[in-house]
Amino acid sequence: MKKKFFYIAALIMMAINLFAGGKVIESMEMKSKILNYPVKYSVYLPEDYDRSLRSYPVVYLFHGTGDDETSWIQFGELCRYLDENIKNGTFPPAIFILPDGKLSWYSNDVEKKDAWRDMFIKELIPTVEKAYRIRSKREFRAIAGNSMGGFGVLSVALNYPELFSTCIPMSAAIFTDEEIVNMDDMRYSERFAQLCGIGLKGKDRLTENWKAISPFYLIEKYANTKNNPIRFYFDCGDKDYLIKGNMMMHLKMNELKIPHEFRIREGNHGWPYWRSGLINELKFIGDGFHR
Repeated sequence: MKKKFFYIAALIMMAINLFAGGKVIESMEMKSKILNYPVKYSVYLPEDYDRSLRSYPVVYLFHGTGDDETSWIQFGELCRYLDENIKNGTFPPAIFILPDGKLSWYSNDVEKKDAWRDMFIKELIPTVEKAYRIRSKREFRAIAGNSMGGFGVLSVALNYPELFSTCIPMSAAIFTDEEIVNMDDMRYSERFAQLCGIGLKGKDRLTENWKAISPFYLIEKYANTKNNPIRFYFDCGDKDYLIKGNMMMHLKMNELKIPHEFRIREGNHGWPYWRSGLINELKFIGDGFHR
């Protein structure tokens, strides 16, 4: 009878371990003194978080245009990839923070009325790293994002290299000065007027605020600093409409002799492509966390 009991108990434990996974808390809110609206964010906690006392590395994961703080969970199937890779040892247990960037480009607007980046650095990071057992050293803090989020992670990391050790832009929405100058008025008004200035045309769009957030300007400033080297991993599809900006950034970083990984794979600008790259990107992040 005892043998049968222990056998059943063992089977139950095996089943629990087999189906166990991380915990997701969606759409939490943080009151912001910098912004005039509450900031939503979702959290992924590794499976052993509630039964351990250890602290964990953290990854800040940004979404693209038209998405929100739940999109990487719903469409990116992030939890499945994290659970699988943590179990097989490809990726160490880590906490993921997924903020809602709205249409901010994860930047401060030109009029400083929607200073999203200031909120992220001064309010959101301190709030979540106090609320959860997060290792707050730079070496255990990574940042990643797709499309608009790819622009955001580059802009944030290059402005604050002392805070992030790894940066992964996926299909990053990065644009050259030439593209901004020649962009049609409707698209400029919808996407970039809040960053550069309303109603501007041609080279007048290349304002000081644009230069303060554009990765092409920031990478030159970063190249002149010797401290806080960032591990970069770029990934963009060969049929992605944003491939030009990504390739130009790759060439610029080669010219400046900045070490980075650059991948072009077959694919378009969408969730199937971003999901298919997660395994390699998680491994790259994990290699930085490992010792």
